[in-house]
Amino acid sequence: MDRPLRVAVIGAGPAGIYAADHLIKADPDVTVDILDKLPTPYGLIRYGVAPDHPRIKEIINALFRVLDNPRIRFIGNVAYGVDVKPEELSRFYDATIVSTGAEKDRALDIPGIDLQGSFGGADFASWYNGHPDVSREWPLEATEVAVIGAGNVAIDVARILAKTADELLVTEIPDNVYQALKASPVTDVHLFSRRGPAQVKFTPQELRELDHSPNVEVIIHPEGIEFDEGSLEAMRKTRHVKMCVDILQNWAVRDPRDRPRRLHLYFLQAPVEVLGEDGKVVGLRTETQELTGDAWVRGTGEFTDWPVQAVYRAVGYLSSALPDLPFDTKTGTIPHAAGRVLDLDGEHIPGMYVAGWIKRGPVGLIGHTKGCSGETVTSLLADMDKLQQAPQHDPSEVISYLEQRGLPYTTWQGWQKLDAHEIALGEPHGRKRVKVVPRDEMTTISNG
Repeated sequence: MDRPLRVAVIGAGPAGIYAADHLIKADPDVTVDILDKLPTPYGLIRYGVAPDHPRIKEIINALFRVLDNPRIRFIGNVAYGVDVKPEELSRFYDATIVSTGAEKDRALDIPGIDLQGSFGGADFASWYNGHPDVSREWPLEATEVAVIGAGNVAIDVARILAKTADELLVTEIPDNVYQALKASPVTDVHLFSRRGPAQVKFTPQELRELDHSPNVEVIIHPEGIEFDEGSLEAMRKTRHVKMCVDILQNWAVRDPRDRPRRLHLYFLQAPVEVLGEDGKVVGLRTETQELTGDAWVRGTGEFTDWPVQAVYRAVGYLSSALPDLPFDTKTGTIPHAAGRVLDLDGEHIPGMYVAGWIKRGPVGLIGHTKGCSGETVTSLLADMDKLQQAPQHDPSEVISYLEQRGLPYTTWQGWQKLDAHEIALGEPHGRKRVKVVPRDEMTTISNG
């Protein structure tokens, strides 16, 4: 290539930002535009991580330093496939990295899952995090709630449901979320894991945080605290598994405390049906499981009906298909070879790359995302001599195109205005920030 490389990154979450960081560190001349459908950067760090997890949100400080580099430009409120299409991107960029992540709920195929009062954990997380594209209202009407899952999202959902609203008032939750949680009549949250305590996917820190609330009693039901050889092997090999098991065992034998709300954890209970009457959730039926020796489980034929009025499934995230790009519906990923997007014949689509959860599925922590983005950038740079140069490579031409289309895009400087505005909203109340939720309000503040 006889001029500096121009790259578009679609998605301003950690994967996209890390990809941009790898690019500018590897090539002193490359410039990168990160485009996102939201007016703000940071993806699931802003809209997926629970508001009472400020430590995890501190990763934003590192991502801020990347985005603050003058060779990286953030362009928000621009949706891939709607506002800009692949053929339009190829006019302005030599290569595109798709890193749109995963924000939908994976389906749980059991009878009754579509009843009124059955929800997805990812949708609930979007609501309590103030995502602009979800309803401001959430029906918190149940006194007893079931949460299905054994990962960090399930733990987050259960904890937010069980905590009192006043405990969360010090966080960045929007006012509509605070008011809805304050009116919630919930007394008991029941979390069900299909496998045993040695197979849970949450981290020891996430687990410990369940017990930090002075208003919530965490109750471990000992019937499912069982181990087979596969479980014992996992505990010997993996430190965090052993730590989680130790915490659960200690909680299972401690004396109960008198607290107004209870969070119950059950193991070896697989959901088989959401029970309903008049179209509404009235219970959850589970089947007791038994370990098979290899840390897996099988059903015993013993069923229990739990009288809950709402069910939240948190069984994984799922990516969405994108226009004009191949998509594997089984894995929820874009087919690729080391980050190079592949067509239906297994051939690399020139100039198209993929990174993050839409590349490898919604697994792994942020550290894995950094390595994943690095692999993709390595492939892209190795292909530099084969890339078709974009005819309109001046950075100003992208902005001219968006303005001609009348698109109310946002910028990095605009995000800093919105960031300062949210922090100022929180200061009188001793809060780190109060999130602005409506999309048009965010774009108005960002654009000054």
